[in-house]
Amino acid sequence: MNATELEVVTTPQIDDGDHERFTHIVLEGYTPTKGKKEGEFVPLGNSVVEGMINATPVTALCGKVWVPGKDPQKYPICPTCKEIATQMGWNLPEA
Repeated sequence: MNATELEVVTTPQIDDGDHERFTHIVLEGYTPTKGKKEGEFVPLGNSVVEGMINATPVTALCGKVWVPGKDPQKYPICPTCKEIATQMGWNLPEA
């Protein structure tokens, strides 16, 4: 290596990411009022339970896609998911 070349060595920082963890709102499906049998559930994607059991990803209202596996009661609600749900007129539990 000559004086004009610089070698940069970085060590990635690895942690469990808990500082970025939120409880996300996942829209799992809906019950249509028209066009289908009354009370029929129409899935919109993988459910959280299915994701936990089968290690399949789910999608939150905010767009985050992940495989659920941690207790959501340990984390605050994602601010973006909360904002979207509030704008849609949904009632959310108090944290």
